[in-house]
Amino acid sequence: MATYESLIKIKGGLGDLVFYSLNGKNVVRKKSGFNKTAFKKSPSYEKVRQNSSEFGHCSKAGKTIRNCIESYIKECNEPLLYQRFAKLMTEIKDLDTVSEKGKRTVHKGLLTERGMTLLKEFKFGNKENFSNENFAFEGKEGMILNIANQLSTDEIGIVSICPDLEIYSAEYFEEKLLIKQEKEIRFKKHFQDTWPLICFLALRKEKEITHMGFIEIKKPAV
Repeated sequence: MATYESLIKIKGGLGDLVFYSLNGKNVVRKKSGFNKTAFKKSPSYEKVRQNSSEFGHCSKAGKTIRNCIESYIKECNEPLLYQRFAKLMTEIKDLDTVSEKGKRTVHKGLLTERGMTLLKEFKFGNKENFSNENFAFEGKEGMILNIANQLSTDEIGIVSICPDLEIYSAEYFEEKLLIKQEKEIRFKKHFQDTWPLICFLALRKEKEITHMGFIEIKKPAV
């Protein structure tokens, strides 16, 4: 981009140059080499199209999951959390070894053991996650959370999420439980035989969140 001085003000294209006004100055730049038709059809853009398609998918998948826990995310007060979560979705998508490049999905990545591990290890701001805790939900009819001798908490917030990452929507149920002496927490299983099933957990002590993150829901044995 360069500025120019002339008695005649030029606007528009001339050859491979584009003339326009910017902040009161006359500016000229070379036309972009980008061509929409070539981008959509040219074989030379195939890799770019693949990356663009998967990037868009990961961004939408991340937003679908985040929307279910938005009220908790706001308490993290971390400006870059959304970008980090989008990066997490990309890493999980890369674990899809079934689909061809350009069509890999977060859904299939989450079906792998490593994909669920990456989700569990994600940290929300300065809040501790549960990657080092032996938490798991089990049961055919209901689910049990065993917190015996592990973490001190006054309140537990649980969000069960059943995402459909093909149409970028999700069903979810949120429960908040006040904890007194209980060490084994039982609650209803909202979704039956749907995988991946995501569970988000937040622990509060004196009204402040101390731990938050995703934990594993074990698939019941047949």
